[in-house]
Amino acid sequence: MRALMDLKRRSFTLIFVLLLVALFAPSIARAQDDGRSNVVLDLTKAVLFDPTTYAPATLSYTSQRMDWKTSQTLFNAGWVEHNARFTVSGRPDDKPISFAAGNKQIRRDALAHLQESVVNNLSTQIFERVLAQKYPEHRKLFKVLGWVERISFSGYVSYMASVNHFQQVQRNQEMARKFGIN
Repeated sequence: MRALMDLKRRSFTLIFVLLLVALFAPSIARAQDDGRSNVVLDLTKAVLFDPTTYAPATLSYTSQRMDWKTSQTLFNAGWVEHNARFTVSGRPDDKPISFAAGNKQIRRDALAHLQESVVNNLSTQIFERVLAQKYPEHRKLFKVLGWVERISFSGYVSYMASVNHFQQVQRNQEMARKFGIN
């Protein structure tokens, strides 16, 4: 089931990229003739150099790694994992998967957040560019609205992806202290 979802996600990404290339290929050719900048290159740079592209993935990865690391002490003392995604059986409150398998799952989750951010930031950049070309007198407004949207998306996804894990880190440390587990 998970492999099917990954395949769908990859297919969607590939279709999206091909669609962008198909839409902007004629523009690129014209831009080279007119002396204008390369649209695809400009969009790529805008997304790659935008810190909101990386914030959700970074916070997701960091919070989950901290949660997973602090849980190891409890697992070694015989405690079970509540999150079904991190159990051998796939059911909650069961034996946890290996530390390496957990790290692999965490990396997969972080890459999914990175993919979401790239798609969001790229689509925002495209909308911003199209609107600015259609309404050049409002170029600054579209730029500001684009930043507001990207920052809001990044903040929301970052918070939702990390808050529970940061709280779990505190609970894990508190339980380890309470029961004298080091």
